[in-house]
Amino acid sequence: MIFQYQEKPKKPLFTALEYVAVIVFWVAIWFLAARATGEELLLPSPLAVAERMSGLVTTSEFWQITFESLWRIICGILLGVALGVVMGFITAAIPFLYKLFRPLLTVIRATPVASFIILAIIWIGRDSLPTFIAALMVLPIVWGNMYEGINNVDVQLLEVAKVYNFSPVKKIRRLYLPHISPYFSASLKTSIGLAWKAGIAAEILTLPPISIGKQLSDAKIYLETTDLFAWTLTVIILSLLLELVFIQGVPRGYSLIKRRITHRSKAVTA
Repeated sequence: MIFQYQEKPKKPLFTALEYVAVIVFWVAIWFLAARATGEELLLPSPLAVAERMSGLVTTSEFWQITFESLWRIICGILLGVALGVVMGFITAAIPFLYKLFRPLLTVIRATPVASFIILAIIWIGRDSLPTFIAALMVLPIVWGNMYEGINNVDVQLLEVAKVYNFSPVKKIRRLYLPHISPYFSASLKTSIGLAWKAGIAAEILTLPPISIGKQLSDAKIYLETTDLFAWTLTVIILSLLLELVFIQGVPRGYSLIKRRITHRSKAVTA
């Protein structure tokens, strides 16, 4: 008999303490590095950055700048997700289209973000460019994952659906959606961080008047290292919040919709 070790699930409090310990460890490393450097222009201390952050968050300008950047990039993410889902279904239904567009997906994935930004400046206004770049980062990942998820649906289940004469809507709801949900979640997990970083990079190069990118650029020009760290910390926090909302919220929303649909179907058949 082979015994397999199974790790016991950790309590939420213990998990939270682990995260706190990790954060404290790296903040301590940062503090010691700042003390060793001894020059705030090169590496400000965590206390200096925290003090600057506390000053920023009390101003209306900070929240306006944050909202504008967040709105641009969220619009890009939603646009990329919508186009990726639609193109995934279309190319899965018509395989020739996937072969036709596959070189384009390869080009998008391989081309550096900076090259896209420089080229797009010629065609798109600077205020819309971060949205476009964020969508461009999300589109190929969602598209590719959706295509793979749809094409990997069990053939035997499709035969059963054909035998029982499932309608297209019922086939999508009962077969495709449960199967492609992990692929969709994986694409969000991969693409959202990329979209956020690419969108901020686009703001740094195009300098929209109200944007986090402009604040980072100004901090670099005027050698305000503490401001640079404070706005970078803001970018990191917003990135984590975005991932939490999309990666945790979307699957939960899908599960809720699925339960409601199942409940209504049972009520109708009853």
